[in-house]
Amino acid sequence: MTTSSVRRNVFLLASCQALFMTTSSAIISTAPIVGGVLLSEESRALATLPLALQFVAMAITTIPASLYMGRFGRKVGFITGAMIGVCGGVLGAYAITQGDFVLFCIASLFTGSFNGFCHYFRFAAADVSTDAFRSKAISYVLAGSVFAALLGPTLARNTYDVLPVSYAGVYLALIAVYLMVAVIVSFVDIPRPSAEQRKAAGGRPLSEIARQPKFIIAVCAATFGYLVMSFLMTVTPIAMGVCGFTFSDSSYVIQAHVLGMYAPAFITGHLINRYGVNNILIVGSILCGASIVIHLSGIGFMNFLSGLVLIGVGWNFLFTGGTTLLTQTYTPEEKAKVQGLNDFFIWGTISIGAVTSGAVQHSVGWSAVNLVMAPLVVIVFATTLWLRFSGGMKPSEQSSA
Repeated sequence: MTTSSVRRNVFLLASCQALFMTTSSAIISTAPIVGGVLLSEESRALATLPLALQFVAMAITTIPASLYMGRFGRKVGFITGAMIGVCGGVLGAYAITQGDFVLFCIASLFTGSFNGFCHYFRFAAADVSTDAFRSKAISYVLAGSVFAALLGPTLARNTYDVLPVSYAGVYLALIAVYLMVAVIVSFVDIPRPSAEQRKAAGGRPLSEIARQPKFIIAVCAATFGYLVMSFLMTVTPIAMGVCGFTFSDSSYVIQAHVLGMYAPAFITGHLINRYGVNNILIVGSILCGASIVIHLSGIGFMNFLSGLVLIGVGWNFLFTGGTTLLTQTYTPEEKAKVQGLNDFFIWGTISIGAVTSGAVQHSVGWSAVNLVMAPLVVIVFATTLWLRFSGGMKPSEQSSA
């Protein structure tokens, strides 16, 4: 595969990532509101249930989606996921027009399953790239999410009132986005799985693969980094409200945080190639730790702002670095089951965090939340430092992803 074709494929996958994250951010912006509208006053505590079910469906879908793509190919898998998303959009719009909360929850299961397929765009970028370009390809695909930070809320704002029933238009617009994903991904030249790769039981047993130090650290870095970031991001608006800040203040902090998450992706791949994936993981854990220290040092606006930006950048390093390191732990015939297991750990953990974060913040407060997250950051830092100096990663592996 030529350099130009590799870059073309990565650009198309980054475009799909941008569209996928646009649908995700639009749903995050509207689903809790829709849930509240569809429920009676005494049942409003369940308003976030549809969003929580989306995360649960995403976690449950990860392993079947990976195995499905391992058998039929990435392209077929992504198009299948997009069609599932279309079903979710149709059900969501219909549920809103009918005032049916249960049906809206079912629609959330479909949109969550779509997300479960689309989180493999970054691995597809690794599939279509050369060894030297792999970390950059993963990073560039994640960088597509920068545009979603602007497109998602804009889509929601401009479509929520286009129909007589508020917010039904958002889900009709999502149908168009899901179809765009299917069309764009059809132009990506992704190698079809070989006969060996199509064997679900091919390669080593998962238990043997999962005992590799690289696998353990790759999963820990991506999972714990994502959990700490999402937990603190989710409760920040609540904590800022308690501290007397306005919705506008917290929105600005979250927007800066999202930019901190995805803007570094334009250079993270280059940094991994230049300094080694393990060193980037160490820096990522240090940035997350620094964020917690800033949060514990005060409750001023700049504490929230700088802390959230730092943890966004730290997450980017840990997630991109963890994904890159994971690609070094399996053979081609093993990738479907290994990637599925990795993403199940990540999104399963995130699902638990999404369901419990608000309750934890309400029960123990902002400072205690940060203290609870601190041990996870320490674990990532200690294990990556151990791998760096134990000889578990050769210099050649450090400088090439």
